[in-house]
Amino acid sequence: MKWEKFEEGYSMPIKSWCENCEDGAVKQAENLAKHPALFHHVALMPDAHQGYGMPIGGVVAADNAVIPAAVGVDIGCGMIATETDIPAERFADMSFRRAFQERLKERIPVGEGVSHKESQSWEGFESFIGNNGERALLWTKGRDRKNLGTLGGGNHFIELQKSTAIDGAGEPEGGAKVWLMIHSGSRNMGKRIEEHYHKIADRMCTRYRVALADKDLAFLPIEEEAGHHYFTDMLFALRYAKENRRRMMEAMKETLAEFVPDVNFLRTIDIHHNYAAFEEHFGKKVCVHRKGATSAKLDEIGIIPGSMGTASYIVRGLGNPDSFMSCSHGAGRKMSRVAASMNLTVEECDKAMEGIVCERWGKYTGFSRKVKGKLDLSEAPQAYKDIESVIDAERDLVEPLVRLVPLASLKG
Repeated sequence: MKWEKFEEGYSMPIKSWCENCEDGAVKQAENLAKHPALFHHVALMPDAHQGYGMPIGGVVAADNAVIPAAVGVDIGCGMIATETDIPAERFADMSFRRAFQERLKERIPVGEGVSHKESQSWEGFESFIGNNGERALLWTKGRDRKNLGTLGGGNHFIELQKSTAIDGAGEPEGGAKVWLMIHSGSRNMGKRIEEHYHKIADRMCTRYRVALADKDLAFLPIEEEAGHHYFTDMLFALRYAKENRRRMMEAMKETLAEFVPDVNFLRTIDIHHNYAAFEEHFGKKVCVHRKGATSAKLDEIGIIPGSMGTASYIVRGLGNPDSFMSCSHGAGRKMSRVAASMNLTVEECDKAMEGIVCERWGKYTGFSRKVKGKLDLSEAPQAYKDIESVIDAERDLVEPLVRLVPLASLKG
């Protein structure tokens, strides 16, 4: 842990593994430290940065309540990684990797608002509707059925990677092997669920004159119907997000088998990093909210990705109670999307991606007039914190097991 803070007006301390946390994220953590429904302390992971209401890379425990903004809009966003027995040297040729990525793009729809042309069948839709009636129809619309098995946009990615030594030099014992990795979530469904229930929470807190440092942190008591419905719908979004990743990974494995028919898939790891769960901490059963944070219970295997040009890690949790048994979900941004696109240059971004197959930078399509007409450099490695420093900052939360560097990176 890097620092702990407890000041007048706080109901609980802030414990941080993020040494140089930006002012906006610290202010949001202070708002959480004054929250009437939270328990024990606020935890900031080393990748923490300002989010909506609560920092991304934050962990809190609520006493019998749920805070939609403390889970976030991409409910169930997470990682899936598959280890193969393919020697990395078989993908040394850049043209071979490009051909693999082009074939993959034919199988998996990639990009914001891009989906399958036809609805996808999944028993999860029907079982959820059967158990929850008319309300479930809100989250099982045509777009949700067409989005299943698609990547989405933003920082979501599909990568072909190779294992390296943990210290970054040389090769691991037995030689470098190929890994497959995907970062994606519940697509538009999670956003709609969060927005729907946040409005209800805001009205409820206003009606009962609940004192909040930030109205974005409005909450729902779990015993209230709306609180119960949010939790139920959030769990469905988690199932949907996991199925979404599974389908893409199956497509990725099928594609790899076309290029390397003798491949064997050794193990698959799948985790969420935007969710809430009831767990016991400090002698009390509480609702732990991990927003851009990963569970790191003792011996639990997790995934901490870097940026599109830097390493990712497979880790083992150490079960540290001070982080609510959590760790970072990635490197974390050090530049906003607008700042990156305004201040970075194409030359330096291209240099950071040397030797990695990737799509070149497209036009900025956001809402900022400052960046209109410029290239979108928001996902360049320079926009993110140094993953090695992030991992070093949480050595008391996780043990790194495998270091993975990208060979080909496909961004949403």
